Amino acid sequence: MITKGERTSARLVESMLELIQARGYSGTGLNTVVEHSGAPKGSLYFHFPEGKEALGERAVELAADQFRTLFAETVGDAASPGELLRRVVDVLIGLLADSDFQLGCPVSVVALEMGAHSERLRTACAAAFESWIGPVTDYLVGRGHPRPTARTLATTVVSGLEGAMIVSRAQRDVEALRSAAQVFGDLLDQPPAGIAKENS
Repeated sequence: MITKGERTSARLVESMLELIQARGYSGTGLNTVVEHSGAPKGSLYFHFPEGKEALGERAVELAADQFRTLFAETVGDAASPGELLRRVVDVLIGLLADSDFQLGCPVSVVALEMGAHSERLRTACAAAFESWIGPVTDYLVGRGHPRPTARTLATTVVSGLEGAMIVSRAQRDVEALRSAAQVFGDLLDQPPAGIAKENS
């Protein structure tokens, strides 16, 4: 059973995540987080005595969990890697469109703003990206790719989608994401090298 304190802590983290997406890490003050969350005054330092960095770290971890959940839920009935990717991109496009291009990836936001200033937050962002690259790698290995190739593809796709999100947000147009889905989808749908050689 979830306790009242756990619910309050979760609300603070969720608010921090939403505000980072909309305003950036530097533009998000702790008073704003408390106000946005509706949590009791004084609760933030009770649950996060180490302050903003600790809350930001938890927000990055929540973002990583959300994407992993999206990936896991989409894998099940996707007919091909390309279809899986296109479904994930459709969700990202919906996020941008529904927010009028105000919400981006909070992990990339924190990495860009704080990666050179906070080792704690840089490490959290690195772990978040790895938590996405790892499952994609495992998925591609399951589709017949050698692990080194799968790792390279997974890293390229995750990095490419992050860049496409930033470009789409800046241009207020989802063309960059749609282009990434098409190019990476076609790439992922090519048969693994070993299978291609066997069929040649």
